[in-house]
Amino acid sequence: MDDLTVVREFEADVAPLTDDARFAARARLRRAIVREGRPGDLSRRLMLRVAVVGTATAAVAGGVVVAGRHYGDGGGGADTSRMGTLSAAELLHKAAARSRVDSAGTPIPRDDQYVYTKMFVTRTYVKDGKRRTWTDESWMSVDGSKPSRRQEYGKVHRDPPLGKHQVMWPPTEYAKLAQWPTEPGKLLDRLRMGISTDDKMADMSVGSGEVRGRPMRQEDIDGVAFANAVQLFVVPRIMPPGLEAATFEAVARIHGIRIDRDAMDGLGRKGVAVSYPKFDFAFIFDATDYTYLGLRLKGSTADLVDGKFEHHDWYHELRARDELGVVDRIGQRP
Repeated sequence: MDDLTVVREFEADVAPLTDDARFAARARLRRAIVREGRPGDLSRRLMLRVAVVGTATAAVAGGVVVAGRHYGDGGGGADTSRMGTLSAAELLHKAAARSRVDSAGTPIPRDDQYVYTKMFVTRTYVKDGKRRTWTDESWMSVDGSKPSRRQEYGKVHRDPPLGKHQVMWPPTEYAKLAQWPTEPGKLLDRLRMGISTDDKMADMSVGSGEVRGRPMRQEDIDGVAFANAVQLFVVPRIMPPGLEAATFEAVARIHGIRIDRDAMDGLGRKGVAVSYPKFDFAFIFDATDYTYLGLRLKGSTADLVDGKFEHHDWYHELRARDELGVVDRIGQRP
């Protein structure tokens, strides 16, 4: 099951970033989390490795996503509607209210059921403007105890059941998510993973070397929180009551979030985006009723050369969540 697309925890002799290489890197990170203990009790060293993964690679499944300078206008764009005077925080609060209305009365899924998602993906390559589109459907075991079928960029992956020692961050199992706080302040602390400005930005291996860096700044910590919030929407999940809304409200508390009023999702629907400075990924909401639509990101193909990533084939990508529901078996649709 995918949760982190690419991490800097690669060994020096790892081959270029094929799908298998990416999966192996994620598996090593997950095994390390298990060895260190529960996600909430990570050692400082491992916790900051995860934090750097979140901020440096954006952790979006299926592509090498780079947290670079935001390519939207950061607050400009079309300003001809009622969105014109709305701040990013205000938009997120409206999106949270919309989420609560839409999710009211949603039944709690059984452990033996599957999360069904239908996602439209549009990728536009920077170099030649070539565009590719995919319609991906996935059936993910609610509690991870059954095999799942996941589709990424048209390719079908048949995932085995989650092992009892396998840890996902953020978790995908409904029962684990149900233990997460829905009070925005407490949820923001969870998304920050307990990191403080007393911690170091780096103390991690990259390739065969050791990188050490400056102390964590508040903007670094908030970047970790934003990346983890995005992660909750990357891998198919059914959110317990109030968690999706609380996520939007938690992100609204992050200083520096920005709004792009001239956004569009993977289905061509008019939207408004919320991003974090220097990150090339963003949430997209409907410009009229504030429904969550999907994600925007920037990525590339990358090879690992002498312990460093060499990026090429850069692209912009839009993901639109078309359908989300719970079914009884793989192949069934809501």
